[in-house]
Amino acid sequence: MFSKIVATGSYLPEKILSNDDLAKFVDTSDEWIRTRSGIQSRRIAADHEETSDLAVAAGRRALAAAGLAAADIDLIVVATTTPDMIFPSTACIVQDKLGAGNAAAFDIQAVCSGFVYALSIVDKMVASGQHKNALVIGAEIYSRILNWQDRATCVLFGDGAGAVVLTTSQAPGILATKLHADGSRRAILNVPGHVRRGQVWGDPYVHMDGPAVFKMAVQVMADVCNETLAMANMTAADIDWLVPHQANVRIIDATGKRLGIAPHKTVVTVQGQGNTSAASIPLALDTAARDGRIKPGQVVQTVGVGGGFTWGSALIRW
Repeated sequence: MFSKIVATGSYLPEKILSNDDLAKFVDTSDEWIRTRSGIQSRRIAADHEETSDLAVAAGRRALAAAGLAAADIDLIVVATTTPDMIFPSTACIVQDKLGAGNAAAFDIQAVCSGFVYALSIVDKMVASGQHKNALVIGAEIYSRILNWQDRATCVLFGDGAGAVVLTTSQAPGILATKLHADGSRRAILNVPGHVRRGQVWGDPYVHMDGPAVFKMAVQVMADVCNETLAMANMTAADIDWLVPHQANVRIIDATGKRLGIAPHKTVVTVQGQGNTSAASIPLALDTAARDGRIKPGQVVQTVGVGGGFTWGSALIRW
């Protein structure tokens, strides 16, 4: 028995924050941001929206596309760095809001690699026969952990959620996955603050060494893609679509070049969304699936890298 992605869904908050909007209160410009990241705008969650709300909206759209009801789902996994609260898990809150009372639920925290980590884990849980219909969601509200005076970080991130439905299958849908981590590099991208004795200790905002992150991301993303392809006895020539973590167009372009994948075979959504961390890959998958680019039978490679440091890739037969 195997698992297969049968549907996708996504949700972006209504508010759009353009580069020109940012330039009104941050020392930056549209040209500065676009030339360094490719980002033109990003979405910002409303004050009343929580990460679980974004996740529920994306999950409902995925369920509708799959022709399933919430009661049909027996597993919910949410990849997020920005949970509603310390506990319970955002996945448990999503389970309640969806009305998916038959589902086990838990969160995965691997930052921007979170969706790939979650997909790898859920693939094995479904393929084992323990679960039949699983909802895997990446959801983030990064706007609430950004220092809006730090132009090195606040211009890069956005809010959103993406989801996929995995079901049991007689043919392989997830062809191979490979995960990595290196905790010794945690200092180059982190949020060092934490809650202690009722107070926030340390700095609760995103900190990033941009050049160090860029250098590492370009190297490890291509390497883990090749590792995953080798596990499936495939090469980059077999890939129909590369769907990378949407952090920066320069990282995306460099990864494609190292793999030998033509730009027209790479799905890019970062320009209108920014870096949505664990939500970026499922958001891009939903965009390309709904506009008809990704077709049944095609091979899709996803790859992500994020704070931790974590990185991983999943090779998918659509």
